[in-house]
Amino acid sequence: MPGGLDAFSMDGLATRATSRRLPDGLAPCSSGDIPHAVQSQIDRFEVALNNLTQGVCFFDGSRRLILANRRYADIYQLSQEAILPGMTLEEIVDLRFVAGTCPDMTRSEYLAWRATIQVSDEPTDTIVELKSGQIISIHHRPMPDGGWVATHEDITERRLAEQQLAHMARHDPLTGLSNRAAFRESTHREAARRESGNSVAVLCLDLDHFKHVNDTFGHATGDALLCAVAARLRGAIRASDMAVRLGGDEFAIVQIGVDQPSQAADLAARLIDILSRPFDLGVHQVIVGTSVGIAYSQAYRADTDALLTSADMALYRAKAEGRGTYRFFEPAMNEKAQARHALERGLRSALANDELELFFQPILNARTQTLNKFEALLRWRHPERGLVQPAEFIPLSEDLGLIVPFGEWVLHEACRAAAKWPDTISVAVNLSPVQFNEPNLVHVVGQALRASGLSPDRLELEITETVLLKNTQTILHTLRRLRDLGVRISLDDFGTGYSSISYLRTFPFDTIKIDRSFIHGIGSETSSLAIVNAIVTLGEALGMSVTAEGVETDEQLRTLRAERCTDVQGYLFSAPVPSADVAALIRKLSPAMVAA
Repeated sequence: MPGGLDAFSMDGLATRATSRRLPDGLAPCSSGDIPHAVQSQIDRFEVALNNLTQGVCFFDGSRRLILANRRYADIYQLSQEAILPGMTLEEIVDLRFVAGTCPDMTRSEYLAWRATIQVSDEPTDTIVELKSGQIISIHHRPMPDGGWVATHEDITERRLAEQQLAHMARHDPLTGLSNRAAFRESTHREAARRESGNSVAVLCLDLDHFKHVNDTFGHATGDALLCAVAARLRGAIRASDMAVRLGGDEFAIVQIGVDQPSQAADLAARLIDILSRPFDLGVHQVIVGTSVGIAYSQAYRADTDALLTSADMALYRAKAEGRGTYRFFEPAMNEKAQARHALERGLRSALANDELELFFQPILNARTQTLNKFEALLRWRHPERGLVQPAEFIPLSEDLGLIVPFGEWVLHEACRAAAKWPDTISVAVNLSPVQFNEPNLVHVVGQALRASGLSPDRLELEITETVLLKNTQTILHTLRRLRDLGVRISLDDFGTGYSSISYLRTFPFDTIKIDRSFIHGIGSETSSLAIVNAIVTLGEALGMSVTAEGVETDEQLRTLRAERCTDVQGYLFSAPVPSADVAALIRKLSPAMVAA
């Protein structure tokens, strides 16, 4: 503050406080001795001082108070009338100890601390937490006469807001568990503090069938389930461990200082057990389950990000091997993951690089063996690996969201190829469940028919039961719109799901395809033959044709004829062939048709 302000403010206080105890040498004077202009300045100064948001106090070299504004008294919960000019620092400290607005230290400790600051010639800035819970920022500035001026600011709300923001930055807002950022920060810090020889384990887990809970009961129930899972995770780990929500239904546990891998395995088994128990979510009771991947390292300062990646690979293996189990990371998993990543990169450019091909497998009338249909099958000819098996790249293309452009390409190519065949031969095209999530599916099918000139009744769209598991009313509406185009609809892999019969009642499919697993067993398993008979009888009753997939022997063909199966498909007649070989296959299977 300006040098003349001290004397100026003291004169003002002396004028209106003749009955107060004043510092030695400061005599009271009457207001008549002060010029009106000066008195006006004093009044304005006092108004300004008492309206500051910070507490301000001046002390002289004898540690006596010169002045303190109203905010200073408010901060320390003191009566303004109790704080008088001329009071010693010790007297004010006593008032604060009575009010409970002093730091968590003894009176002597506090005064000794203040004395250390007072004798310093350097300005000091201090953050003090009071017993009352307040947090005060104090800026101490020494004066030439040995006194000081200090500003006091209550920053409690600001600090709480900062703490809340810091907490939000490191914690999942839904479950309250640590998030990915906290995971990295904590594990890197622990790695730096650990002594050589200590080890760390990272367990990755996600919930089995969580998507089904969300789709069936809604996101509010899904959120409630995630919170309940988080609570069980907290109760299953040690105080030194960390539970993390990585996102969605993915979680991680970090075990610090585990002695051997068996400890991580024990925890994984316990997590699988407690998460497989029913969750009571009020209106709904749900059962999920979990799979766990474990990465363990004895390395000092282990790379926790790499451990998390390794644990995720092990989780992928656990899920692939049946779920509800745990697996430790093995180096071979990394090789497999690298191969998958390479496959992903190639698959993303397969369509643009013209690497996709259509193969066709014939479908014949079981009784007359007349060729009446081809099923279009997508193939990927990798520039280095050659033909990649559909079981390897189709699920991957669904995960990457590529199945939608791939499916559109298949529809156009299949319709264009079929338009060149005899009019009595149709084409069947598989539709992925992912394609049914696209609102323009009906438009894409119609566009493929118009572009090729293929009659709609020569196109059959094959769907699996998986399509009908989600949002059935919407799916049925889409199927009816497809039927309105004039195309035929078949239910593929019939008998492998849980609710196939109810689907047949809900939507009148044109064709039922018996899964190949039943055909393989009809020569040796009575149950397979009974299932085939039941499906054929059901199809006849509902007016639907029945196609048997995977026919490989003459015995199977004779049995299917005896069971009145409508159509047959399999290697007994032909393996899938490239588009260029279809014409020759038609000539081989139906020479009379070609001549006609």
